[in-house]
Amino acid sequence: MGSEKNEYLNNQNTSFSQEKIQGDFYSERMPDFDTEAFRPSYQFANSLDREFHAKLGKFWALSPASIGGAYFDWLTHLSISPGKQLSLMESAFRKSTSLFEYALRVTSGIHTECCVNTPSKDRRFEDKAWQTWPYNIYQQSFLLTQEWWNEATSTVRGVSQHHSEVLPFLVRQYLDMWAPLNFPFTNPAVVETTIKLNGENLVKGAQNFSDDIMRFLRKEPPRGLEKFKVGKNLAITKGKVIYQNRLIELIQYSPLTEDVYTEPILIIPAWIMKYYILDLSSHNSLVKYLLENNHTVFMISWKNPSSRDRDLGFEDYVNLGIMDALKAISTIIPKKKIHAVGYCLGGTLLSMAAAAMARDGNNLLKTITLFASQVDYEDAGELLLFIDESQISFLEDVMWDKGYLGSSRMAGTFDMLRSYDLIWSRMIEKYLLGKRLNFTDLMAWDADTTRMPYKMHSEYLRNLFLHNILTNGKFTIGGRPIALNDIKIPLFVVATQKDHISPWKSVYKIHLFTDTEITFLLTSGGHNAGIVSEPGHLHRSYQVSTHKKSDKHLFPEEWVENTPLHKGSWWSVWEKWISSHSIGKNAPPSMGQPTKGYSILRDAPGIYVLEK
Repeated sequence: MGSEKNEYLNNQNTSFSQEKIQGDFYSERMPDFDTEAFRPSYQFANSLDREFHAKLGKFWALSPASIGGAYFDWLTHLSISPGKQLSLMESAFRKSTSLFEYALRVTSGIHTECCVNTPSKDRRFEDKAWQTWPYNIYQQSFLLTQEWWNEATSTVRGVSQHHSEVLPFLVRQYLDMWAPLNFPFTNPAVVETTIKLNGENLVKGAQNFSDDIMRFLRKEPPRGLEKFKVGKNLAITKGKVIYQNRLIELIQYSPLTEDVYTEPILIIPAWIMKYYILDLSSHNSLVKYLLENNHTVFMISWKNPSSRDRDLGFEDYVNLGIMDALKAISTIIPKKKIHAVGYCLGGTLLSMAAAAMARDGNNLLKTITLFASQVDYEDAGELLLFIDESQISFLEDVMWDKGYLGSSRMAGTFDMLRSYDLIWSRMIEKYLLGKRLNFTDLMAWDADTTRMPYKMHSEYLRNLFLHNILTNGKFTIGGRPIALNDIKIPLFVVATQKDHISPWKSVYKIHLFTDTEITFLLTSGGHNAGIVSEPGHLHRSYQVSTHKKSDKHLFPEEWVENTPLHKGSWWSVWEKWISSHSIGKNAPPSMGQPTKGYSILRDAPGIYVLEK
């Protein structure tokens, strides 16, 4: 029996099979043989490990084993690299000497060049006060330290590629805590404000801190969010919920024009966000903009999953989400094709569904639009830093008990990717400058977080991030593989320049995996603000071009260089594209179709979007 057990355990690390890729992640992987002696001990050990990891997850955002693996991989290789050690010692001596000489000169009032320039993407030291004494010394000391640690952790030969990216990121997160901006006596803006207000800002900052702590303990939203309410000043475009199942509500919006294009639009948001990012306020609602331009619009509102939904996987999201919605729309507006729009992970799901539909000869879709959506995850940006077998297993154990991934954990991960913008700058403003954040509708939406069901999230991390199987022919829907190049209908793909979730070059790679006409548009802004880019929005620009099936491939750098830049919002460009692929206009369709099972259930925004 002992030899059988060892053989079973050794086989767990063999090359992954299709069952491992798309298997039942929430079930126990028990051995084929069934012995009374082995089964109880295996179940007990596995349950104990899960419970212990779940407890660790309350204190650790990342897998301790994953972090430890990166650290010891680096430390081991550094310990047997005397040349690298000498190089780092020489670098430390040189930087210390340069800083000492710089400090002497600027203290004496002698103009001198900086030891190290601020990185172009680092906005922390834009204030000109950082060029004055003594703040220039603090700044240079911090930047030199940061540069040395980057040399030490990212350029040691022999360290795995993944670890050589993870460790510098973690070290940078730690160093950011000690940046001179974060302390009242080493931040020139804070010192100036304190002197000007006689310390009143620090008193208000302490009050803000106390208030935030009490709200956190009482599980109340941050101050300022109370003025934003879904259905009152958010998600206020009029419509009706005309279909509901255990996963979605389908909203049909009321027409705003006397006639509409014959083909309707279905919008599929990601389930890691509330749908109303595309229907924020009256001035920046994409839904309202489409209605005003003679379009019929349907929207999927995803249910916020609970423990009962732990077994929902990708295929459930395709069938209960997209396919059920398409069936409802086709019943209400028969014999008309549909313009499908997917945002973020909703766009990835739409790509999967469209490939499956094309494989099965279902030609219900007229066009596909993807907002900040990836189909290939090889270059998925800094989110890949959080993805390895250790981290995924750790997350699965953290989710195991409740059956879902909590919204706070996802929000914390995204915050780490932009720690200065989303963490430290806000703390400086609230606690050192004594200001309260002026919440916008987009910030209120961002605070309205959602959860992810156990099975789907495991499949998402393993299938897409870890094994990237959507673009290599191993992803299956309905028991059969799908291929993105089966999609032959026109695509409109939008990417954003500063996207830290779906990097635009990764989004651009859809050109390599589909065999159809693609209109690609790159807009200014980030993952959310770049999409919510209504006409009249200041400081917006975009580049756009159409790639015909017969055109040669342009790599991203070539595309940017050869594509003209336009000022303004991209919404009008996309709306004209949708209209150009529509055939004629007629009177608006009925709201729902009660005689065929699609009665009006309630007013928009429905009930799923209100679930916490």
